Amino acid sequence: MPMHIETLSLITAIQSLALAAMLWAGTQGNPGPARTALRLRAAALAIESAGWTMLAAQAWLHPAQLLLGGNALNLLAQGMAVVALRMLLRDSLCWRWALAVGVIGWLGVGWFGVVQPDYRLRVLWGSAAILAYIGLRIQALLHGGPRRGSRARAVLLVLCALSALLLVWRNGELWFDLQPPADIIQPATVNYLYVLLSGMQPLFLSIGFLLLYNETLQRELHQLARVDSLTGVKNRLALTETATQLLAQASRSHRTLGVLMIDADHFKDINDRFGHGGGDKVLLALVDSIRGTLRAGNVIGRVGGEEFVVLAPDTGIEQALVLAERIRETVESTPLMVDGHLLQLTVSVGATVAQPGERDVPRLLQRADGALYAAKRAGRNRVMAAGVELGARPPTHAPFPAADSL
Repeated sequence: MPMHIETLSLITAIQSLALAAMLWAGTQGNPGPARTALRLRAAALAIESAGWTMLAAQAWLHPAQLLLGGNALNLLAQGMAVVALRMLLRDSLCWRWALAVGVIGWLGVGWFGVVQPDYRLRVLWGSAAILAYIGLRIQALLHGGPRRGSRARAVLLVLCALSALLLVWRNGELWFDLQPPADIIQPATVNYLYVLLSGMQPLFLSIGFLLLYNETLQRELHQLARVDSLTGVKNRLALTETATQLLAQASRSHRTLGVLMIDADHFKDINDRFGHGGGDKVLLALVDSIRGTLRAGNVIGRVGGEEFVVLAPDTGIEQALVLAERIRETVESTPLMVDGHLLQLTVSVGATVAQPGERDVPRLLQRADGALYAAKRAGRNRVMAAGVELGARPPTHAPFPAADSL
């Protein structure tokens, strides 16, 4: 059965347009870089479809229109696809490089197609531009964003390699064939195979892109499920997972892990007076104060309400108590402005330390919680751990709400 370049091109154009419509329809949801990347990829497919349509309609076009217009659409689509992939991978977009490659590639193709016609040099020049785009894709796949265990990256890397081999094969056929075709629309085996295999790329590359998009969404959902929506710190689930990992590391290295349980004193009074909006502002300020006292490697998380936990690797009980006192003093000495009222917040802190070999996270947190409530019972605004009390102070402020001190 004879093949026709026009028929193959039309099939590819329809396929690319259908893929573009499906990708665009699949971008419903919350806006974000992943959705923008998928829409950009869909737009690139639509432009690529227009280029294939021009090749299918070559009988009705002037050769210069087909040459300049078709290659412009193809290079534009390639550049947009590169930017979309790098956006999805949260890598630098390199859009200036993509634009430069497209413009230089189009000018070279135009020169060897119109000014100084040479089909083999024209194909070589255009292939070099597309290979540059493939290189930008590969660079992003190898170095952009999280890479561990990504099957979609592996699929896309293989497809990029196959695309590069296809270009090398086509140029080799043109340069070493004794009677190479004079144009892409001329009936020839190399042209049939190139159009056929090139027409399959949008489908496979889109599948790889969708796999990567799905991995990105799953990773984002995984992160969102582990972040406290108000304060941006780890939530109870993430804190438990992190504590489990740190306990395992401490056990392997025979080191300790300090744990602090922190609770804002009289926080119910704040909510009663200023509402939950005012309470949220206080919690955000509290998190900022705590973060300002932590060192690299310390982890903060919210376990509920106004309670927070700090995990301090390689920290003994003395160091944990010093850190807890530093947090208490910092919070106490940092006035807060809420709805025009100056407040002085205080916290109670319970401290404990996981010994090497300890793996029970709930029991560890329970010990810190017990020390916290001991500090609460002792009068608040103090640090306690395993019967040890540091910085214990009787309340020096009038009870809220008679005054703005807490």
